[in-house]
Amino acid sequence: MRAMKATAAGVLMMGALAACGGNDAGSAATTTGTASGGAATLCTSSTALGTVVVDGSGRTVYVFDKDANGTTTSACTGACVSLWPAVTTSGQPTVSGVSGTVGTIKTADGKQQVTLNGRPLYYYAKDTSAGATAGQGVKGVWWVLNAAGAKVTATPSASGAY
Repeated sequence: MRAMKATAAGVLMMGALAACGGNDAGSAATTTGTASGGAATLCTSSTALGTVVVDGSGRTVYVFDKDANGTTTSACTGACVSLWPAVTTSGQPTVSGVSGTVGTIKTADGKQQVTLNGRPLYYYAKDTSAGATAGQGVKGVWWVLNAAGAKVTATPSASGAY
């Protein structure tokens, strides 16, 4: 039994690494953080903002300043949700290269929204490819995260490389 659990854990970790392996800012994102209806994967990717947290498809994730640490509900409601959809999962999220504390909260429609260090995670609808960070600093309240789960407040370099 112990050997089966160890094997299952290894398979899960390999899946997480495969989902995050090879992400670069030039690859196209084709899925959300929940692969095939399973658990979301959080990992890191190099961007113009430095190394930031992304999902298993390389899509950048963000936090919202109006969400307090440890919140049990998202402050992004109504029209906000269409521009900033929640990163959701149907199982325990997996991580690779992310050292912050990962958890979940319930969304208004009953889904599980992924959290990092007690803050809900979101996508930016205008990020059109993996590694895109167009949501960084929007209205001074939306931010990417570093591997430890701390918000990054820098802006991309003037080269426009994002």
